[in-house]
Amino acid sequence: MDDKSIASSRPVGIFDSGIGGLSVAQKIRELLPNEDIVYVADSLHAPYGEKSDSYIFHRMSAVTEFLLAHNVKAVVVACNTATTTAISRLRACYPIPIIGVEPGIKPAALSTHTGIIGVLATPRTLQTHSFTALAQRFAKNVRIEIQPCPDLVTRIEALNLNGEQTVTLLRQYIFPLLDKGADTIVLGCTHYNHLSGLISQVAGENISIIKTDAAVAREVARRLSSEALLATNNHAGNEEFWTSGSLAVYHQQIEQLWGKNSKCYHWL
Repeated sequence: MDDKSIASSRPVGIFDSGIGGLSVAQKIRELLPNEDIVYVADSLHAPYGEKSDSYIFHRMSAVTEFLLAHNVKAVVVACNTATTTAISRLRACYPIPIIGVEPGIKPAALSTHTGIIGVLATPRTLQTHSFTALAQRFAKNVRIEIQPCPDLVTRIEALNLNGEQTVTLLRQYIFPLLDKGADTIVLGCTHYNHLSGLISQVAGENISIIKTDAAVAREVARRLSSEALLATNNHAGNEEFWTSGSLAVYHQQIEQLWGKNSKCYHWL
C-alpha cells in the first residue's frame, strides 16, 4: 500500500461543542458512505457561544490535537461559533485540510423575494468579525436582521426537540423576524438543524429555511478529492463518537440522533 492509499484510508474528524455537528456528520455520511468518521462533542465545555475568543480557540486546538492523535486526514469544524471565531488561526497551526461551516447568508440572499433575511444564531457567532464581514458582503442587495437565540442550544442538547417550551422559545425568536418582513431564515448554528422541521412549522410554509449542512458535506468531498484523500475501499465506513461530557447522556443523544449500537467513548 503506497503513502496515498494509507492516507486515504484514515478517518475524517468532525467536532462541535456538542451534538449540533451531528447534522453535518449525517450529510457527510450520506455523501461519502465509505469514509470512517471520528466525531467529538466537546460537551464539557459547551456551549461555545457563551465563551471568549481565546477560550474557544483553546478548545478548538485541544480537540484538533485529539483528532490528530486518532490519525484523521481532515478536520471538519462543524460549529458556526468556532468557525467564525477562529478557524483561520486553527488552519495556520495545522497542515491538514480544515473545513468550517458559516451561516448561509449567500444562498439566502439569492432566494429572498422581500430582500429581508433573518439570521438565527448564538450571541457569540453574531458578535464575531467573521460574521460581520460575511453579512457585509451581501448587505448591498438585502437587509439582514439578526436574532440571537440564547438557551436554544441548551434545550437541543437536552433533546427537547419538540416540546411546548421549545416551540414557545422559537416563537420568541422567529416572530420578530417575520414582523420585520423576513421571508428567508438562516439557521446560523448547526444545533438548529435538529429543529429545522419545527422551525419551518413555526415560521410558516411561505418562509424559506436555509441550512448549510449539505454544502459543507460537498466541500468536504471536494477537498478530499482534490488532495487524493477519498477513501478507496468498498465497505461502509465506521463511526466513533467521543465526548468530553457525560457518557451516559451522550449515549442517549447519539442513539436518538444517529442510531442504536453506535460506538460512544469518553474523552478526558
